[in-house]
Amino acid sequence: ISGFLDDKLILSISIFLKIFSVMVSSLADITKNALLTGRISRMDANAGESGPAEGPCFRKNVCPANHIGFFVQSGAANVVPPKICVNNNLALGTVMNNAGSGINIVVVNGKSGEVVKTDHFNMYSGSVEPLIEFLKGVETGSVVLMAVYDEGSTKLNEEARTLISDLGSSTIHSLGYRDNWVFVGGKGTTGKSNFEKHMKSDDSKNKYDNWPEMVEVEGCVPKYVE
Repeated sequence: ISGFLDDKLILSISIFLKIFSVMVSSLADITKNALLTGRISRMDANAGESGPAEGPCFRKNVCPANHIGFFVQSGAANVVPPKICVNNNLALGTVMNNAGSGINIVVVNGKSGEVVKTDHFNMYSGSVEPLIEFLKGVETGSVVLMAVYDEGSTKLNEEARTLISDLGSSTIHSLGYRDNWVFVGGKGTTGKSNFEKHMKSDDSKNKYDNWPEMVEVEGCVPKYVE
């Protein structure tokens, strides 16, 4: 009987230790994710996303006449969405509730500087065809601004990458899993854009666990003249 009780005690202790180990592991994951979310959220707040005095487009571009000013910021991990400002006004971002995982796009009329449309395309669990149709529908003379959030490359195929390359991108063909990327180009332009940044995801260098740090570009482009 004593041996039987000892076996039951050992089994009970073993089960308890396994359950305890699972609970500790889950708690560690929850804590880690909470710390990551808090760290990125604090960073975003410090960057002026919700600053009441200056608003979400806190960087004010002073551009020459007949130019379009912009500020494009990628997402941070899968926590903080990207932000795209045109002529110091928010066109896409958290406040507008029009940003999402994948590739985020703002199309601007190159003649007037007015925002024509915005959209985002899930390149992890979505389909690439809507992105291709969107890019094909961009009118000549348009300024196109793009920013990645979370993951923007999994479903990208050669056709989609070539369409973005034709807008002036130099790095779209090397965009990989969970890379960060921002780009400003134009439909009908020649040559490569000077407004593009690409940060590769590298587990040994990533700032936010499985994601690299944010990237951003800002500047001015001349309005389109036929």
